Amino acid sequence: MSTNVTRENSQLAHSRGELMSKRKEPGSPSAALTLTAGLLGFALVCLDASIVNVALPAMGDSLGGGMTGLQWVVDAYTLAFAALMLSTGAFSDRAGATRAYALGAGLFTLASAACGLAPNLPSLIGARVVQGVAAAVVLPASLALVRQAYTDPARRARAVAVWAAGGSAAVALGPVVGGVLTTAWDWRGIFFVNLPVGALILALLVRAPRSRRRPAPLDLPGQVTAVVALTALTFAVIEGGTAGWAALAVAVVAAAAFLRVEARRPHPVVPLGLFRDRTVAVTVATGAAVSVAFYSMVFVFSLFFQQVQGRSALQAGLMFLPMTGLIAVTNVVAGKLAGRYGARLPMALGQGIAVVGLLVMLFVDAGTPPVVVALLLLPMALGCALTVPPLTAAMMDAVPAERAGLAAGVLNAARQMAGALGIAVFGALISDGFVAGMRLSLVISAALLAVTGLLSFRLAGPSASAA
Repeated sequence: MSTNVTRENSQLAHSRGELMSKRKEPGSPSAALTLTAGLLGFALVCLDASIVNVALPAMGDSLGGGMTGLQWVVDAYTLAFAALMLSTGAFSDRAGATRAYALGAGLFTLASAACGLAPNLPSLIGARVVQGVAAAVVLPASLALVRQAYTDPARRARAVAVWAAGGSAAVALGPVVGGVLTTAWDWRGIFFVNLPVGALILALLVRAPRSRRRPAPLDLPGQVTAVVALTALTFAVIEGGTAGWAALAVAVVAAAAFLRVEARRPHPVVPLGLFRDRTVAVTVATGAAVSVAFYSMVFVFSLFFQQVQGRSALQAGLMFLPMTGLIAVTNVVAGKLAGRYGARLPMALGQGIAVVGLLVMLFVDAGTPPVVVALLLLPMALGCALTVPPLTAAMMDAVPAERAGLAAGVLNAARQMAGALGIAVFGALISDGFVAGMRLSLVISAALLAVTGLLSFRLAGPSASAA
C-alpha cells in the first residue's frame, strides 16, 4: 500500500510539476527573450518603411530623380515586402520560424549596408528591393515566434500587443529618427543605423528556442502572378502615360490569373477559403485601410513640411514626435482593451477617431503653423494605434497555431500592399498640386476607414474573442 501511495504521490508531484511548467512557460525567460528578438526585428522592418520619408528630399538632391524616383525609393521596399510575404509566411512554417527569422535578419542587415553605400539612385532602389525581400521573411517569422512562445491566450494577447506596439512605434518614430540622422549625419545614416540592431537580433536568436519545421508547400505560380499584378499596378499609378495604361492591362491579366491559380492549387499561397471567416476578412480589410491612411499620411506630410512649408529634415521629423509618443502608449492600452472587451470595440472606436482626425486636417494649407499640423495629426495616429493591436490579435485567434505564419503573412502582405498603393496614388495626386492632392488623399483615406469601421463593429462581441 505504501508503494501505491508513494507512486500516487510521485504521479501527483509530476502532474503538479507539469502544470507549474505550463504556467511558467508563457512568462519564462526564454519566452521573454523570444519576444524581445521578435519585437526588435518587427520594429526594424517597420522603421525602414517610414524612416526614408523625411530623407527623400536629401536623397533627391544627392542622387537626382524627381517625385517618381523618390516614390520608387519607398515603394521598391514596400512592394517586395508585401508581395513576397505571401510566400514567406509558409516559408517560415516550413523552415521553422527561428531559422527563417535568422536568415531574414542577416539579409536585412547586409542590404541596409548596401543602401547606405549606394552610389546612385538605381543602386539604392535595387538595394531597397533586397531589403524588402528580407523584411518579408522577418515579419511573419517574428510574429510566429511570439505566437509559439506564448501558449496561454491572455498572455499571448498581451505579448502580441507589445509586439504590435513595437512595430507601430517604430513606424511613427521613423520620421523623427530620419530627420535627426539626415540633419546630424547624412541620409545614408538612416540605413547604417540598422547594422547594430541586426547584430543584436542575431545574438539574441542564439539563445532562443528552436522552432519545429512543418511541411508547407510553396505556391510558385501564385507567388509570381501576385508579384506581377502588384508591381504592374504600382508602375501604372506612378509612371502614368501610355506605359501606365499598358502596365494596368498587365496588372488586370495577372490578377485574374492569380485568382484562377489560387482557386485550383492544392496548396495556394493565399487560401481563398480563409476569407470565408468573417473575422479574417474584416481584419485584413481593416489592416489595409489603416495602412493606406497611416503610411500615406506620413509620406505626404513629410514632403508637405519640407516642400510646401520649407522646413528642414530635422524640423519635419520633430513634427511627428507628439504622434510617436501617443502611438507607443495607445498600442499598450489597445491591447488591454482588446483583452477585456474583445477586438470589436477598440477597432471600431479607433477607426471612428481616425476618420474624424483625417477630416479635420482638410483645413490645413501652406500657411498653417507646423505645430498646429503636428497636433492635428494626433487624432489620426490615436485612431490607428487603437486599431492595429486588436486586429492583429483577432487574426491570430481566428487561425490555429500551426497556421500562424501563413495568417501573419496574409495580414501583413495586405497591409503593406495597401500602403504601397496608397503612396503611389497619393504621390501622383500631390504631383499635380500639393495641397489639393493632399486634401483628396485625406478624403479617400477617411472614406476607406469609415467603411472598415462599420464592418469592424459587426464582428463578434467580447464573448467570442474570449473563447
